[in-house]
Amino acid sequence: MTPARMRVLFACHRVPYPPKRGGKIRPFNIIRHLHEQGHEVTVASLARSQAELDEAEDLGRHCSHRLVEVVHDHVAWPRMVAWLPTPRPSSLGYFHSPRLLQRVREHASHPRDGKGARPFDLVFVHCAYAAPYVLEVPARLRIMDFGDMDSQKYREYAQQRSFPLTLGYWLEAVKLERAEMALARRFDFATCTTRSEMESMRRLGATVPADWFPNGVDAQYFCPAGEPYDPDLVSFVGRMDYFPNQQAVTKFCAEVLPELQRRRPGTRFEIVGADPSPAIRALGQRPGVTVTGSVPDVRPFVTRAALTVAPLEIARGTQNKILESMAMGVPVVCSRQAVGGVDAVAGEHLLAYDTREQFVEAVLGVLQSPALRATLAEAGRARVLANHSWAASMRRMDVLIASQFERRSAA
Repeated sequence: MTPARMRVLFACHRVPYPPKRGGKIRPFNIIRHLHEQGHEVTVASLARSQAELDEAEDLGRHCSHRLVEVVHDHVAWPRMVAWLPTPRPSSLGYFHSPRLLQRVREHASHPRDGKGARPFDLVFVHCAYAAPYVLEVPARLRIMDFGDMDSQKYREYAQQRSFPLTLGYWLEAVKLERAEMALARRFDFATCTTRSEMESMRRLGATVPADWFPNGVDAQYFCPAGEPYDPDLVSFVGRMDYFPNQQAVTKFCAEVLPELQRRRPGTRFEIVGADPSPAIRALGQRPGVTVTGSVPDVRPFVTRAALTVAPLEIARGTQNKILESMAMGVPVVCSRQAVGGVDAVAGEHLLAYDTREQFVEAVLGVLQSPALRATLAEAGRARVLANHSWAASMRRMDVLIASQFERRSAA
């Protein structure tokens, strides 16, 4: 049985506030849920800049203690390079902060109520990059939430990039696989975002007890606009400093959009996302293509589109962009790889494709048929409400945590 008021140490590699991007949304919702349940939650995390740290000031409203340190690029990148010839994953080097490690140890040993340090009931880690900060912290239960298996993302990068990057990504994948499995053995329980990610973990050789609980979406925030949409507008939403997103929109503009415009001349494509690279900004020079850069609120850009696309060739875990679009009642056309992380049926709640020709036909089908668009919009939102609410996800997580406390008590 879960203790009524746990002392929790939650570690994650990106300061999880504000929850505006994929790597922050899941940890933030877990932290907020545990805090609202009355538990004493200490968050240990990293920011990439002072501006990101300042932006996360309000995280304190959702936890009891914050231990956040800035990892500056001018220190992190040289350390990554220095770790290349070593057995340690370079990506772990990026998220290494001696100062944060020291603060976590001090907080764990700090006397409380004049009776010495009370051990943590639960140490919960999101993402392998944050695990080294808690390995020596005692706790009744230790959970490693891999989320996605990052090593497998690097394997996919190795297949998509050219030499010598492909060699670097392959080496990082091998080293990170070993690190993930070594870390898994240091925890009592492991979780992932999807069943397929959990199966990937098993294929790598992990023997730790494990299960999964899904990502959710705030369906009150991401809701239908109830306003007319542009029947010729296709949108993509995602951070544009992220290679899988860059690859997706580049290929869409080169291989799919010209055919769409040939068959439906008014078709336009809008790329919505922060920090577009020069190559992505250059796509805005193509006929019918707009690159917005960072926007204060993505919702108006999604709801005015006829549909959104997620033509991702590298897609680990759940794509929040798909869930959010479905929640807003905007149909999604995505690659078969991307649909695997969403609890939805292709052809019923969204459309998926395997070939370029299928992709073109699916997009045109939605653009040309308001009835099909309305059907997919209604079915998609209903599916999100039923299968991807954060309330349901957190209930599942609570059950998993309780079962592990019971298992350890019985042992």
